Amino acid sequence: MPRLTPRLIPALFAFLIASVPLGCSGPRIESDLQIKGAPDWVNEGTAMFRDRKGRLFHGVGSAPPMGDLSLQAETADNRARAELARALTTYLEVVSSDYSAAAGGRSEGSVTRQLEAVTRLNLAGSRIVARWRDKRSGVLYSLAELDLRRVRATVRAMEDMDPGFRAHLQRAGANLFDALVERKNGDGGT
Repeated sequence: MPRLTPRLIPALFAFLIASVPLGCSGPRIESDLQIKGAPDWVNEGTAMFRDRKGRLFHGVGSAPPMGDLSLQAETADNRARAELARALTTYLEVVSSDYSAAAGGRSEGSVTRQLEAVTRLNLAGSRIVARWRDKRSGVLYSLAELDLRRVRATVRAMEDMDPGFRAHLQRAGANLFDALVERKNGDGGT
């Protein structure tokens, strides 16, 4: 991966913040599928948000009718986890960029290599918290959820994780999460 100069890091950080679909007090993003009768999470899609349960990542996936209900559920679940991975990866890239900027760009390479392992381990700890079937189309939707506390615990337990990145995620990870949510909402909070 090419090295980022200190001048490019703030621009990359701003780009990543602007490109993440986020919400607050429930998963909210700008687009809406507008499926009548669907739960809010189906219409609003993949998101990061804060609510009374904590700081959450939600991934929404779907699968068309397949003639095999268990295969359809597995496909929708896997797609929801893939969306969860996309949101988590974007978040971790923001944390990594922030850490790299704070460290003067010295440890960017070692941290970048470890982010994939963090995402993979956390997806194993994610859970499917809801499913919904559209009676008209037969499409099945799944909702995967991951709590930021789980992400932080995973990083804390990784022995080969860059110690500076681990400390930075523990110290600044929640604030960066909140900043992403607040930036997207433009409302300054939950």
